[in-house]
Amino acid sequence: MSKRIQKVAEFGRVAVLMGGAAAEREISLKSGQAVLAALLKNKIDAIGIDVTENLIQPLLEQRFDRVFNIIHGRGGEDGILQGALEALGLPYTGSGVLASALSMDKLKTKLCWLGAGLPTPRWMKLQGPEDVDRCAELLGFPVIVKPAEEGSSIGMSRAENKVELGEAWHRASQYNCAVFAETWIVGREYTVGMLDGVPLPLIRLETPHTFYDFDAKYRAETTRYHCPAGLPLDEETALQKLALQACDTLGVTGWARVDLLVDRDNQPWLIEANTVPGMTDHSLVPMAAKVAGLSFEELTWRILETSFSCHGVGDAEV
Repeated sequence: MSKRIQKVAEFGRVAVLMGGAAAEREISLKSGQAVLAALLKNKIDAIGIDVTENLIQPLLEQRFDRVFNIIHGRGGEDGILQGALEALGLPYTGSGVLASALSMDKLKTKLCWLGAGLPTPRWMKLQGPEDVDRCAELLGFPVIVKPAEEGSSIGMSRAENKVELGEAWHRASQYNCAVFAETWIVGREYTVGMLDGVPLPLIRLETPHTFYDFDAKYRAETTRYHCPAGLPLDEETALQKLALQACDTLGVTGWARVDLLVDRDNQPWLIEANTVPGMTDHSLVPMAAKVAGLSFEELTWRILETSFSCHGVGDAEV
């Protein structure tokens, strides 16, 4: 993958938006500081902005030519910020309004994939404790319970019986969004980074935790990352193709990460798409990019390049 933008001056002044007010604020700040440092190392005129409740005001106080969006979760990854940036005519990294909104809502994501004939585990929306019996009958156990609009495994837990399912629903319901239970898939966990329509090498995740939870992602030193993933070339290529289809179905552009599981029968199952993946020292897209021959500084450059060719805002033609 060769550079599309050769001169630093072509980027202009770049706002690196980080933080936000969602549950992933802490991770976003870490990602944002890493991105900002890399852009500055590339001699790009970048300014870090810690966004809190007001997404727009910081962009009105100074002049910027484009935005590197690294706000994870609601408010930054769900189409709200994207719509505001388009209204301001500011080119930005990542997916557009619709793809961001669809990908942030795991239930809408699954419906899109199901409609496209792509494999995703069976699920049931949980309206409240009254759905426990029906869910147990429909999905059986174990299941994993998730808030539909949170990332980084926040609010997720495994349930092996009706009591645990009720507790898991209560835990997930604290995040002010829909809650659903999903069939527990026993098998291997993979993630596929996407950069400007090109899949990066797969990473196989291995953790002693019950699942790849928040602690396993960002704190634990026991999580193992296998990249290359150790798959035969044809199997890796097939999973990369599936991830591309998953992104195309949702309209995901620029860069992203698709998480999937492969069960004991070698059947892949799509789990979710992340349109603003993490960029911390524990994050997966930088790991895969490194195996593909891209340093962290080169990766941030390539991601910023995608702001020239998406969403139809600003001077988006190279």
